Formats: sequence, structure tokens, C-alpha cells
Amino acid sequence: MRLHTREQAPREGEVEAPAKPAEPYVPNHMDYLRFLVDSRHVYAAMEEIVEATPDLACYRNTGLERVKGLNIDIAWMASEYDLEIPEVGSAGLTYAKNLHEIVKKSIPAFMCHYYNYYFAHTAGGQMIGKQMSALLLDKKTLEFYKWDNLKGIKDKVKGDIETMAATWSREEKDECVEQTRDAFIGGGGMNAYLSGGQSPH
Repeated sequence: MRLHTREQAPREGEVEAPAKPAEPYVPNHMDYLRFLVDSRHVYAAMEEIVEATPDLACYRNTGLERVKGLNIDIAWMASEYDLEIPEVGSAGLTYAKNLHEIVKKSIPAFMCHYYNYYFAHTAGGQMIGKQMSALLLDKKTLEFYKWDNLKGIKDKVKGDIETMAATWSREEKDECVEQTRDAFIGGGGMNAYLSGGQSPH
């Protein structure tokens, strides 16, 4: 319960509740473009790691890859709304760097990030996409949110992860589980662009 705020758990909460904004933040086109640019940087890191790591060969070309679609979307948004494509911000840079360090130490630890980042995008990420599409893009669906046979892809990748995890020692399984909080923090860093809470650098 220590990760809860005092507002959420008056008796045990130890984290100060963030100040509530007077009005909800409304993201603009540049906020969304920054979100996409940072997301692309992290997905590129994921893809580079998978390509460079023999033990992760089964996760190559799964259909979950997002970099190609994001390349199209970022170029389209910059052209459509006359925006300059921004540099990758601190959220994307930091998380991608961390991923490269994590996989050097522990593949099970990295797989926690892989699973949470890719699969969160297929669930809550789609909701974000729909919201931004309605708010900013006249309901256009970006390539970032398109898959061929998503259910089949998810089932195959989940099966491969379960097969891999079955070979892990108790220590390796613990290494994976222990990364859960960091995976949510790292992946959630990009979302802050859409809530007014992320500085570009």
C-alpha cells in the first residue's frame, strides 16, 4: 500500500497526492507528435534488441512491430499540420537506454518490458489512439493502431513467451516479475505528453 497516495489510502499511503489541475489538459497536435516520436524511439530499441539477441529470435517479425507504421504516421502528421518533427524527448531516450542496459543483464527482466510495452499498446493504447483520433485527427486511424490478425499475433507471441518462461529458474522468474513497476513507469512516460506532464527534454 505504500505506493498509494494518502488520498487513496489515508492510513497507509505515503506518497503525496499530485495537485489536481483546475481543468483537464487538452493535448494539441505537437503533444501527440512528441508522443509518437518518443514511442517510435522505444519501439526501435525493442526491435534492435530482438534482432541482435539470438535468444529472442522467435520475437522477430511477429507483426507487433510498430516502427514502420510510426514512420508513416509521423511524416503524415508533420506534413498535414505543418509541424517540425521534434527530437526524441527525455522519456523516450531514457527508457530506450534502460532497455539496452537491462537486456545485457537479464533476458527475463527484458521480457517483462517487452510484454508490457507491446501488449499495453494493443489494449489501452488503442483507447488512447481513438481518443486522439477524435480530438485531433478528424477520426483518422493511424498506422500505429493497425495490425493484421491481432488476436492471432497475440496468441502466438504469448505462447512463445510462456514456452520461454517455462525454462527459467525461480531466480529468473523473479527477475522478470521485479521489473513490472519499472515497465509501467517507462512505458507510461510517453503518455505524459498527452496529459501536459512531460517536458520535451
